[in-house]
Amino acid sequence: MIRWNAPGPYEVVFTTRVGGVSEGPYASLNLGRKTGDDVDRVDQNRRLACAEIGADAARLALNYQIHSTLVHRAEEGERGHVRGDGLWTEEQELPVLALAADCVPIALVRSNGAAPAVCVLHAGRIGLIDGIVEAGVGALGGSVAAAIGPSIGPCCYEIGEEVAVPYRRRFGAGITRGRKLDLWQAAERALRRAGVAQIERLDLCTACNPGLFFSHRRDGKPRGVQGVLASVAGDVR
Repeated sequence: MIRWNAPGPYEVVFTTRVGGVSEGPYASLNLGRKTGDDVDRVDQNRRLACAEIGADAARLALNYQIHSTLVHRAEEGERGHVRGDGLWTEEQELPVLALAADCVPIALVRSNGAAPAVCVLHAGRIGLIDGIVEAGVGALGGSVAAAIGPSIGPCCYEIGEEVAVPYRRRFGAGITRGRKLDLWQAAERALRRAGVAQIERLDLCTACNPGLFFSHRRDGKPRGVQGVLASVAGDVR
């Protein structure tokens, strides 16, 4: 797992496919129960991931992701029944998870001494252009810091003009390179336009790194998913 040293009392990791119990195309740290993997193994993987941030997996909250701009306040133990692509919480030690397998996982935290709160986003091609980033920043309010996690990179994400044209219109020149789309740059530009000044980017391509990440474009289905997992640390005063 890749830890983000977020500014404040937060625990944030971007998971990889390494260190779990799943097998075959789901090997090994698959966090998705809707991929065809054995659900008991997925639940064990989620427990392993939550242990990495010192959280209780029984409290884990995640959405039923639909490539939307819907960001919800997390409810303890809510597991994929509410449709949306972002979750936020001020509650201590309540883990929130957003899943991805080429889309961009993004972590947001309130910073500069504001009341601690964390948000995780599943920012796909549709969500980025429609405004999922702005919705997440707006849900937290105040000063926000962000980390952009592993996703398919501009090296591998080939698109057609039907996608390139609206992306250039929305995010400006340089967002496409030939027939390739730069989701990392799109996420950063969206964050900056939403008022986020402190941004970290991992710039790790999920398609280029089969030993580290699941990738829908590279592998199709069946395959697993990784994600971004976060919580407000306990004993915050």
